[in-house]
Amino acid sequence: MKIALFGRTFADGLFFHFQQLIEILEQHHAGIILHRPFYEFVKGKTTFASEPEVFETHKELRAKAGFMFSIGGDGTMLEAITLIRDSGIPLMGINLGRMGFLSSIPKEEIRQTITALVNGDYSLDKRSLLCVESPAQLFGEMNYALNELTVNKKDTGSMILVHVYVDGILLNSYWADGLIIATPTGSTAYSLSCNGPIITPDSENFVITPIATHNLTVRPVVIPDKSVIRLKIEGRMSQYLIGLDSRYAVIDAETEIIVRKAAFNINLVQRHDDNFFNTIRQKLMWGRDVRI
Repeated sequence: MKIALFGRTFADGLFFHFQQLIEILEQHHAGIILHRPFYEFVKGKTTFASEPEVFETHKELRAKAGFMFSIGGDGTMLEAITLIRDSGIPLMGINLGRMGFLSSIPKEEIRQTITALVNGDYSLDKRSLLCVESPAQLFGEMNYALNELTVNKKDTGSMILVHVYVDGILLNSYWADGLIIATPTGSTAYSLSCNGPIITPDSENFVITPIATHNLTVRPVVIPDKSVIRLKIEGRMSQYLIGLDSRYAVIDAETEIIVRKAAFNINLVQRHDDNFFNTIRQKLMWGRDVRI
């Protein structure tokens, strides 16, 4: 079994947990390959029994790895997906960050998690993505998102007007600071902070959530993910920001955006004793008495 490790930088105090991960993988005789920029960060601070392999591109990853571990927080995991793409390689997040909806494995549970993985005590949670179909080259080959697409003002100033069409039918013209189109996975991210609903991962929906809408009666709308969404933007500015998870591009005001469900899923590794409802209860502290 070969495990690819992907991460960014993290505080020196967290190297203890990363070293523990390496030692546990080596004890289970797992092959270790690291994304080259991540390897440059950890080498000299981490001890390996033998020199690990490295990879740089998604093509190298596809050819070498059976699993990928994302080391960090949810942002790191979203970046890891740009390497996994449509390869089907299962992804597991080891949380060195704070909230960790996606990177749900606590650093304190690394040993039991690796043992469960080696023993086959896990399942694959298939997560849908959305993609930007047009403009075709706006994000190049990485025109997909696990969480959301956002439309935002490029500069501070007046609101923008976003006309939203679902399967060719006008849904609404939103006067707002911006707009979010979220997947079920993204329903617990930016959309949630804008009062969007929480949607279970297998619900096969998108959520359209306005950001600071001018009309207080406007609310998020849930639509089937087989729908095709078209956006037309108006406003006083000539350019706007389009976000796709953690990536951004600038578009001209006359540019139309077409969004649909991506043709592939991302496989998230889930331990058998974990589930989505447990995660949201724990992360959002539901049912806890937090009174002082």
